Amino acid sequence: MTLDQFQDLRLWHQRHQHDHPLESHVWTAVLTLWLVGWVGTPTAWLAFGEVAALVVAVLVLAPRAYVGWRERLHRRGRLRCDWIVVLR
Repeated sequence: MTLDQFQDLRLWHQRHQHDHPLESHVWTAVLTLWLVGWVGTPTAWLAFGEVAALVVAVLVLAPRAYVGWRERLHRRGRLRCDWIVVLR
């Protein structure tokens, strides 16, 4: 995801926060995990070792993984995702 896509997705969630409160909370949780990945990786590397740092570093991929998962479910018709159009 590009920074512009991050911004567009953030704005969509802000505008639709009252219509889709769960969606907004899930996206906030995904971004929190992403931030934990960026901040926690060096700390985990120094304090706990390579395995812990690798586990925390995977969290950096949380937004991309979440968007990809939602996009696949949307394409298959299993879950409607109103914000997918923002990323195209």
